[in-house]
Amino acid sequence: MKTSLLHPMYFGSIAQYVTISQSNDIIFENEDNYQKQTYRNRTYIYGANGKLLLSIPIKHTGKEGRQLYKDVRIENDFLWQNLHWKSLETAYRTSPFFEYYEDEFVHLFEKKRNFLLDFNYECTQVILDCLQLDISFSKTESYIDTTQTYSDLRYLINAKKEHKYNLEPYIQVFESKHGFLSNLSILDLLFNEGTNALTYLENQDIFS
Repeated sequence: MKTSLLHPMYFGSIAQYVTISQSNDIIFENEDNYQKQTYRNRTYIYGANGKLLLSIPIKHTGKEGRQLYKDVRIENDFLWQNLHWKSLETAYRTSPFFEYYEDEFVHLFEKKRNFLLDFNYECTQVILDCLQLDISFSKTESYIDTTQTYSDLRYLINAKKEHKYNLEPYIQVFESKHGFLSNLSILDLLFNEGTNALTYLENQDIFS
């Protein structure tokens, strides 16, 4: 039985979902401090010009000291949802499965959300439903510093230091222009591989 400890991400990386698909149980760190330059509020997709960053703007409290991830509010004065959805449409409209899953995602970009963490949990659940991945997950009630009990893969949240993973290539919309781009948002895999996405995730061997 494998239990993995992870951070919730904004449409998390393929490596994150490889972990989820190959675990029996997932524990999400719910009591950590917010940190910049992480996948808490950003994700990467494959656009016409290559790797494209989508970033959720957050409100800055103006207070000194750290802020809990669960207390971070989304800055909705910017039309970021409209921008992100248009970017996804432009990048994946011609992919094999964008229209198949479109209705599952569009509502996430139509209603304003207040808290980043809550929104990320909502996005995670939609992804799990699309993958038809039935896995239970729980949330920590206090911060876990170190653990020998679980497989601690919280480092996957770090966007500043890019980890290299030996992921099998799959067909991407713009690969004829820029080649295969590895470990993008799970959305890239889902829109390109569709119903085969879960099998792909389960067959990857990147943490051994």
